[in-house]
Amino acid sequence: MRITIFVLAGLFSLAACAQPATPLKPSAPPDSVQHTAKNPATPVAKTGGFDQTLSLQGISFHVTSANAGSVNKLRIVPKGLKGDNKPIEKEIDGTVTGAEVADLNVDGSPEIYVYATSAGSGSYGSLVAYAANKGKSLSEIYLPSLQDDAKAAKGYMGHDEFRVVENGLVRRFPVYGDKDTNAQPTGGTRQIQYKLKAGEAGWVLKPARVDNF
Repeated sequence: MRITIFVLAGLFSLAACAQPATPLKPSAPPDSVQHTAKNPATPVAKTGGFDQTLSLQGISFHVTSANAGSVNKLRIVPKGLKGDNKPIEKEIDGTVTGAEVADLNVDGSPEIYVYATSAGSGSYGSLVAYAANKGKSLSEIYLPSLQDDAKAAKGYMGHDEFRVVENGLVRRFPVYGDKDTNAQPTGGTRQIQYKLKAGEAGWVLKPARVDNF
């Protein structure tokens, strides 16, 4: 009898050892890690990155920049174009501070306007913009240098901002006197309104009006 019990106990022990061990389920990562893994293009929040999607007339633009230093890579990914939806990458001086979508030339296809500001006390503004040609592909929009117009550039020392206003693009900046310091302009504010026009090799933002306040 004792031998039978001993044999049965040994068989149960062998059966238990033969069962595969239940794997431990890994703990779920934090929400922020899950989000980063699903969308690698999204800049990590602590870097102050720019990430925005803008849409108009059935076409969208996903605009991202790490904004991690004085020079950054701007990435624009179009979606909905009938032809080329290839991403555009461009090195910019400074960080992306804003983006807008509009149809300034009223041709039924949108444009994307991305605003950047350089590092340092001057905070010089710059523009990167593209127009959708009949909803098929993108072509770059050219903004003439402010220095091409000596009267409009007089007193300019940076700190400019861009905004879409009605059917034009507006650039606004403080005006400095000859003896003004960078932190204390005394000449008021100058505003330049641009209209989007067809140029020889693409689209051009041409100054249409200059106002001083």
